[in-house]
Order: sequence, then structure tokens, then C-alpha cells
Amino acid sequence: MAKKRGAVLDPEEKRKLSKENLGKLSGIYQFVSPYKLHFVSGLVFLLLSSLTLLTFPFVAGKLIDTAEGKTWIVNDVNTIAFILLGILAVQSIFSFFRVWLFAKVSERSMRDIRQALYAKLVRLPMSFFDKRRTGELISRITSDVSQLQETFSTTLAELFRQVITLVAGVGFLMVNTPKLTLFMLATFPVLVLFAMVFGRYIRKLSKKTQDELAGANVIVEETLQSITTVKSFVGEAFESNRYSNGLNRVVSVALTAAKYRGAFISFIIFVLFGGIVGVMWYGASLVATGEMSVGELVSFVLYTTFIGGSIAGLGDIYSQIQKAIGSSERVLEILGEESESEFGRSSGRFLGKIRFNQVKFSYPTRPEVEVLKGLNLEINSGEKVALAGHSGAGKSTVIQLLQRFYEVEDGQIQIDDLDVSEWNIHLLRSHIGIVPQEVLLFGGSIRENIAYAKPGATEEEIIKAAQKANAWQFISQFPEGLETLVGERGVKLSGGQRQRIAIARAILKDPAILVLDEATSSLDAESEALVQEALDELMKGRTTLIIAHRLATIRKVDRIYVLSEGKIVEQGSHLELLNSETGIYANLVKLQFADS
Repeated sequence: MAKKRGAVLDPEEKRKLSKENLGKLSGIYQFVSPYKLHFVSGLVFLLLSSLTLLTFPFVAGKLIDTAEGKTWIVNDVNTIAFILLGILAVQSIFSFFRVWLFAKVSERSMRDIRQALYAKLVRLPMSFFDKRRTGELISRITSDVSQLQETFSTTLAELFRQVITLVAGVGFLMVNTPKLTLFMLATFPVLVLFAMVFGRYIRKLSKKTQDELAGANVIVEETLQSITTVKSFVGEAFESNRYSNGLNRVVSVALTAAKYRGAFISFIIFVLFGGIVGVMWYGASLVATGEMSVGELVSFVLYTTFIGGSIAGLGDIYSQIQKAIGSSERVLEILGEESESEFGRSSGRFLGKIRFNQVKFSYPTRPEVEVLKGLNLEINSGEKVALAGHSGAGKSTVIQLLQRFYEVEDGQIQIDDLDVSEWNIHLLRSHIGIVPQEVLLFGGSIRENIAYAKPGATEEEIIKAAQKANAWQFISQFPEGLETLVGERGVKLSGGQRQRIAIARAILKDPAILVLDEATSSLDAESEALVQEALDELMKGRTTLIIAHRLATIRKVDRIYVLSEGKIVEQGSHLELLNSETGIYANLVKLQFADS
């Protein structure tokens, strides 16, 4: 099944090492480039470390030959042993600097990638977030970047090291023991080819096992999330049976994979060690005929061990690079997204006059559904206007377009007789304050949540805003006052307390345009009275747009616009609309009071 664009990266998903895909990985190099001196230095130490270690088998072989009485540059066994220890010490020093330099490059470059990703994410338009899941975006900035970090800190270094070991090791062997090396090169590639084909089939079976297990886990997740529905429909037995069938499929595929894995392991043990026996037999024959010394055979075995380890390591490195290409593809996809435009008028007086002229709009995720169909409305500076209508009539859409969360398809939205697209988007939003129906606070202190509207606010300004919002009376009763932690999403505070902190935040922002999304609809009577009093203080001297859910709370506004199917169908004061007995507004009021 094809994976949808923007889907979360499957940890097992890999990309082919084509020129195009490697180009995506090189796109991440722009973040490594500022630290290229450290990177090149790390490569130099990597080369020195690898070459130093490759002298170890050669000197170890001479140690054996010297012990048998053969002559070398150094003829003392003890001295050669100290040379071996010296080689290991020098190699250890080179390895330390290699690891430290690559760590500096990877940690700093990955920090830069995360910063760039986050800076890009918060500047992307709302249409981008409509198409993406939060978990997927978090995965990009955590899992995908971690995959890249592992690649640039470990995998690439290991790739270079294994290639150097492989090439230089074979070179050493060809010079010192050409006959035995050619014999080995004639047999081992065949064994490796068989192992690769067998291994690929087993990986497919393992992937199928994971897929079946994931399918079974989905059943558990769905059931637990909808446990009320399951119990209501007495579906316990049905769900248990469905999960049991899923597990049976997992077991079936896993046992098939185990059978082939067992055969593979048996094959590897027999053929691989058979190949080693063959090489050792030929080497022993060369020693017996005097064409090769025992020390040279020991060197050959050690070099072969190094080379074998390199070949085995290259398979895993290949897999890691494939995954890294997938991660880089997703990271670069976000970095390549177009941010919200920040051009436009960034200074001047903001009065708050609003005008919608023949505005048509459909959400990008639902282009076939036209939400606003030629909407016209006008709000003068300082007026208090309410939007009423059935759910889905387009009330919230009006607010989102006013803040330029989306761009209109047709028509025009003006603020102070200037098209919203001509205002700098940050200036525009800084002059619009919102008190939502459901307040979500950040998990810090009360002070931080209020000051979010004005990060440089003084203590006096924060307290004054809290007092105007009727919030200071409960804040001052907390032992830690403004430093009281509100908990994740504000869960440690009541609904009324959260609303008053949101109002204090709006007061501190001092916006020209105020949007109230029926901020008292879910509160008890006492909290509602305190919040309403704070809202009355907040609305003074500002253009106020109220999304009305409970019509009894909007009697005092200057004008009410009634929306239906994306258009204004009625407008007037509460009493004027109420007197039109056949009107939509009058009918809504009757229905609400009948419910009450």
C-alpha cells in the first residue's frame, strides 16, 4: 500500500541508495557545513585510527615469527610486545579525538536542524496543520532528527572506517600473502551472496510479523479508546475473538519466519565456517611447503577477521543510511514548506474597523464544501457586534479569516479600510485579542500565562491586568501567588479561573479588536458573574466581535448578524430580530428558552 504524503516515518521504512535519494541526505549537509573544520578533522583522525589499527595484525605476526627465531627489524619479543601496546595506545588517542570531533559536529548541527524545524513549524499556515497530525510533526522533530544524528555522528564514521579497513586490509593481504588472499577472494563472495539473498527473505517475513502485530495492537487501542461503546453494545466477546484471530495470524507468520531463520543460521554456520576451514587448510599447506610462515598465517587470520567484521558491519550501515534518507526527506519536506507571508504594513494606528465584502471561502481540507458564500458584514470602530446562527453556519470561520489563519478565495476583508493582506501578519494579530470558550493554558506559572501577551510586562502591569479580570482575588490566595503552576493545559485551575486568566492576558495585550467566543457558556452562575464583569471591563473602548452560543448573553450588543449557510440572512438589535417572529434568530431564541 502506498504511504500517504506526510505520514509518520515507519522505523523500518527505508529508501534505495539512488543518486536522487542520496541528494536528499546531502541536503542536510547545509547544517553540517558551519562545522566542516571539525568534520574534516574528525575524518583525518578516523583515517589515522583505522590505519594504525591495521598495523596490529602485521606486527602480531612478526611477534610469532620472532618467537620462532626468524629475524625482523626488531628481534626481541618483549620489544615487539611493547610496540603492539604502543599501536593500541596511539590508536586509542586517535579514536578519542575522532569520537569527540564527530560528536561536536552532530550535536551542534542537529541542534540547528531542530531549531530550524521548530522555527519553520510555528510559522507555517493553519492549512498545513489541518493536513498533519500532531504526533507526526513531533516525530519529525524527535525521531527523524535522532535518526539523522545517529547517521552523522556514528553511521558515516563507521562507513568510512569499514571501507578503509576493507580496502587497506585486502591491500595488506595482497602484498604479504597473495596466494591465500586470492583463494579467499574466490570463495567468500559466493558465501556473502547466498547470505544476502537468504537474509532479505527473512527480513520480509520479520516485517510481515511486525505488520500483523501492529494490526492486532490497533484492535486493542480502538477497543480501549471506545470501551464505553464496547460495553454498551455487549461487544466484549466479539472484540476478544477479533484480537485472538489477530494474534493467531501473528503466531503463524512468526513461526514461518523462525523456520527460515533457523535454516539460515544453520546455513551460515556450516558454509561460513566451512569456508574458514578451507582457507585455513590452504594456509596450512602453504606453511608446510615453506611458502608462508606461521606468523604470516596469524597475520592473515587477524586481517581476515577485521575484513569479515567490516563486511558484516557494512550491511547494517547500508540499512541505517537508507533510514536516514527517509528521515532527511521528511525534514527537508517541512523546511521546504512555504511560511506565512510577513510582508505588509508594520506600523500605523489601528482603529479596529472591520469589513467583509462578498467573501467566499472553503477550507483547504474540504475544498468541495463552501463555508462562506459571499458574506457581507461591517463593524465600525468601537462597536459591539455578535454573530449568531446554527452550528456550522460559519461563525468561527469569520474569526479565523479575520486573523488570516487562512486566505480568502474570493472577495475582500478590510481592517481600517486596508485589505488584511496589506497588513503585516504579526501586527494584525497583535491587535486582535481572543478569549476562547475553552481556554488552554501553558504548563508554566500564572505569571507566564498572563505575560504571554506581553513578555516584557512589569509586575505592576500583570497584577493590574489580573485585578481588572477579577483574577487577582483567587491568585493572591495561592501561597505562591503569580508563581503558582497551572499544570498541563491549566488542569489545576477551575474553568472560571482559567477564563479570568485568559481575560487578564487579553487585557494586558490591549487589543483594538476583541473576539469573545462565548466565554461564559460552560461556567457555573458565580463564576459566570465574575467573568462577565471582567469581560464588560475588557470590552470598553474596543471593537468587539462575539460568537454567540447562548443568545441571552448578547442582548446589549449594538448589532447582531445572523448567519445561515455561509451568508448573513438577518441583522439588527436583539429586540428588532426578536420581533420578526418568522426569523431565524427569533426561532433560535424560542428553542433555547424552551430548552431552559
